[in-house]
Amino acid sequence: MKTFQIVMINVIAVDSIRTLPFSAELGFSLVFFYLLATAFFLLPSGLVAAELGTGWPNTGGIYVWVREAFGKRASLSIIWLNWIYNVFWYPTIMALIAGIITYFFNPDLAQNKTYMAWMILALFWGATLINLFGMKVSAFVSTLGALIGTILPMLVITIFGCMWLGGKDPMQIQFSWETFFPDLSHLGNLAFLSSVLFGLLGLEMSATHAAEMKNPQKDYPKAIFISVGIILATIVFASLAIAIVVPQKNLSLVTGILQAFFIFFHAYHVEWMVPFIAGCIILGGLSGVSAWIIGPTKGLMVAAADGSLPKFLSKHTKQNVPVNVLILQAVIVSILCLAFVWMPTVNSSFWLLSQITAQLALIVYVGLFVSGIRLRYKQGEVKRSFHIPGGKVLGMWIVALMGIFACALAFGLGFIPPSQVGIQDVFAYELFLVGGIVLACFLPLLFRKRAQ
Repeated sequence: MKTFQIVMINVIAVDSIRTLPFSAELGFSLVFFYLLATAFFLLPSGLVAAELGTGWPNTGGIYVWVREAFGKRASLSIIWLNWIYNVFWYPTIMALIAGIITYFFNPDLAQNKTYMAWMILALFWGATLINLFGMKVSAFVSTLGALIGTILPMLVITIFGCMWLGGKDPMQIQFSWETFFPDLSHLGNLAFLSSVLFGLLGLEMSATHAAEMKNPQKDYPKAIFISVGIILATIVFASLAIAIVVPQKNLSLVTGILQAFFIFFHAYHVEWMVPFIAGCIILGGLSGVSAWIIGPTKGLMVAAADGSLPKFLSKHTKQNVPVNVLILQAVIVSILCLAFVWMPTVNSSFWLLSQITAQLALIVYVGLFVSGIRLRYKQGEVKRSFHIPGGKVLGMWIVALMGIFACALAFGLGFIPPSQVGIQDVFAYELFLVGGIVLACFLPLLFRKRAQ
């Protein structure tokens, strides 16, 4: 594979519109957060995944790496967590789609908890039923949806942001050395670090392709650094474009990007672009869900067939669709939708589910980093086309510990709710967050016991 192909895989895998409003909440300090997250998380995850991907290039990715490092039980936990954090992610991406849809008839509904809950239910069950009939979304359609629904809106809003900066229009944030650094007097603002890290997940997806490059030791790091540059530019500039026009107190975590587009389009008298951009974002969201809704479930189906999970989860249709896992997934998502009714605002519901998703994902990435260290000792003889520089183990230790530190820091800060999301009962919030994480982590152990 060529460098360009690896770069495109990385950009499409990582770039996401859903996390832009979270970043915009940070104001100009988002640049500091992303530079920090890149140095301590994005680059380390890409480098560790590159070494493991060229050593064990076959299908399986992180699941195979953890299995080789720590055995089948740990691998099952990673498979489960990778699936369950996607389950918590589905309501948030569906909330984005549901919120964008309101702009076609009544934008105020984007803050209506009942509407959001019912629309998420309808969208997700509809997508589940379609997949039960064996609908396959090709890589071409998924890529096209990502380009049109994610990359294009990010580029468009960045262009409008640059035009705004070049004019005399008022800005909602200040660009100064003081605002570049986060305000440590409000620790809640630091909680957005977990969302920043979550917005940078996915760089390891291309790792298994590294062995297919002509010169992996040279070309793969080059592809990683180019990818990081493009990802940082698109996310940072698009987030700043939102921050400079939408007042922080009015910024919606669900539809913040469309709020910014509305302001830009009205200021430059191109309101006719609203339906076009809204349609692009909806297309991107739906293509992303369609691509992900069945992928992680097949991992559980295989684990059940191997005897690691209850046998009923291995049931599948003639089209090899894991029907029971899909139904279980939809039921859990339906229960999670209650958060949109129980929490005080749509923003707080969206934040809570996003935070559980990020916390569980960070645990999975800790598994990636410790597997990299473990396999240097346990299977150091396995040939890797790419090695992290620094001797036999020193380089791996440094890079992996940087990633583990970033994950641990973001995980801890995630228990402090930002003031902007409107959470009044911090104890109930933390109880729900801890309960969700503990339940998600221990369920696979219970299932494994029942399967034996």
